[in-house]
Amino acid sequence: MSRVFPKAVLFDLDGTLLDSAPDMLATVDAMRAARGRGPMSMDVLRPVVSKGARAMTAAAFPDVPADERNVWIPEFLATYQRELGRHGTPFDGIEAMLRALEDAGSAWGIVTNKPEYLARELLPMLGWDTRCAVLIGGDSLPERKPHPLPLLHAAEAMGVTPEDCVYVGDDERDIVAARAANMRSIVALWGYRLDEDDPLAWQGDVLVETPQALCDPAIWPVRGVAR
Repeated sequence: MSRVFPKAVLFDLDGTLLDSAPDMLATVDAMRAARGRGPMSMDVLRPVVSKGARAMTAAAFPDVPADERNVWIPEFLATYQRELGRHGTPFDGIEAMLRALEDAGSAWGIVTNKPEYLARELLPMLGWDTRCAVLIGGDSLPERKPHPLPLLHAAEAMGVTPEDCVYVGDDERDIVAARAANMRSIVALWGYRLDEDDPLAWQGDVLVETPQALCDPAIWPVRGVAR
C-alpha cells in the first residue's frame, strides 16, 4: 500500500471542497422572491449545484422556457456574488485533509468551472488564498472541464507533470477531464449528484465516501507505488 501522498493534488471546488449549496439556495430564493415565488427546496437544488448556473436556474424555474431562463444568468451570478461565502462552508474533514497534504509537502490547487472572479473572491473568505498553489476558473482558459486543458495548465503552473498529480471531483466531467489529462482521479462521493448518476461508470481510480478518508495516504492512487 502507498504510504505517501501525491506530489500535487487538484480539486474541484463546489461539491468537492466546498458545500456551496446553501449560498446557491439563497441565490435562487432571491430570484424566485423577485418573481413572486416562494422558497425552493434544498433537496431539489442540491443535486444540480455541480452542473452550473444554467442547471440551477432550470431547477428553480422548471416551467420557464430555457431561452428565457438563460437571459437570467447574469442576474444569477450577480445575486450569487452578494451571497458568496455567507452560508456555505467546507465539507467536514476538508481542513484536516488539506493540512495532511500540506504537512506531507504536497502542493494543492483548484480547477473549477465557476467563473474565476467568483472563485478568487471566495478563497480569502476560506483562508485558502495563501495556501492554494493555483486557481483555474471556468473562464480562465479557452476550454473548461471536461476538456483536459485546465488540468494540464494547472499542473504546469505547479511545476509537476500530470502523472504526478491527482484530481479530485464530484462530477463525471471532473473524471473525464482527469483521464484525458493522464491524471489519476478520485471520485468525491460526498458531493452533489443526480439520482441517475452512476459514479462507478465514470471510471475514476478511487471512489471515496468522506474527506476524512483522504487523510490516509494509502487511499491515494499514486503512480509508481505498489498498492
